[in-house]
Amino acid sequence: MPEITVVTRECCELVDITRRIAALVPPDLGSGLCSVHSLHTTAALTVNENADPDVQHDLLAKLDALVPQHESYYRHAEGNSAAHLKSSLMGFSVTVPVRNGRLHLGTWQGIYLCEFDGPRTRRVVVTFVEAAT
Repeated sequence: MPEITVVTRECCELVDITRRIAALVPPDLGSGLCSVHSLHTTAALTVNENADPDVQHDLLAKLDALVPQHESYYRHAEGNSAAHLKSSLMGFSVTVPVRNGRLHLGTWQGIYLCEFDGPRTRRVVVTFVEAAT
């Protein structure tokens, strides 16, 4: 099962991993599904716009407003409860259709690793399932 490593540089950031995932599509896979899964509890995955970087900024800003970094009721000893909450809200995996051997994303869509507790080195597992004929 293919796996990629993503090195993040900021505490919170979105890293476009679309090309790296696309490069893993097996050449003999015509149609099917690509599942992308984060192996971490403080990093998530999402599909979103990859043309305007303001979308990434706005998404992170809204998540920060919804889930503040420090709250008096957080109990987690490591102090990264906000990262765990944001990851759970965003989700740890995405599924993308594969068509004609390529990821079938919309014109402005990209696959992002969402870092909420960086900088870190993250692992992402990718699996493919061929469509039944």
